[in-house]
Amino acid sequence: MKKIAIIGAGGFGREVKMLIDQINHNEKQYEFIGFYDDNVESETIINGFKVLGSINELLQIDYNLELVISIADPKIKKKMYETLNYNNFLSFPTLIHPNVLIGTDEVNIGYGCIICASNIITVNVTIGNFVILNLGCTVGHDTKIGDYSSFMPSVNISGEVIIENSVYVGTGAKIINLLTIGNSTIVGAGAVVSKSLPEKCTAVGIPAKPIKYHE
Repeated sequence: MKKIAIIGAGGFGREVKMLIDQINHNEKQYEFIGFYDDNVESETIINGFKVLGSINELLQIDYNLELVISIADPKIKKKMYETLNYNNFLSFPTLIHPNVLIGTDEVNIGYGCIICASNIITVNVTIGNFVILNLGCTVGHDTKIGDYSSFMPSVNISGEVIIENSVYVGTGAKIINLLTIGNSTIVGAGAVVSKSLPEKCTAVGIPAKPIKYHE
């Protein structure tokens, strides 16, 4: 089995540990060794497993280790990967819950992704690297999702949507078909996106409208 560790010892990190357990229940693939977190003291025990150290300590690892970045913030995910990628012993698997429904026609999923239980990904879908699809999301046909984007539980994405890099979509948001959401945009929880959104904005409401812009 491959040794695997989780970056982030918070609530989502514990849910990712649960995801690993459920993957192993179907087929033993991973030996979970613990968590890494800058904000939790080393040797702290979380659900029976240790916090093994800070993120920087991973740069010193000298054996093959699979890492899961269980952090939703796209900027932090991107920065963390760019830092850790210098260590060739580290790799970043895509974890997919066994009950996820994925179409058999032209679905491409990158590395470092976390795809939780009860997601539906239909056909002709492209998902980039380090994408999070939290519990119960749906992704319609011909959708393209860029790197580092994160979708909280119960997000619905209709067909032929283009979601660029580092987009964050809150719980229960809905995105109508044939739209584009620009790089680094944030869509608030419960929003209904019925028109394309520019990059680097925060959009909320029904229908979703930008309320501010950011770097």
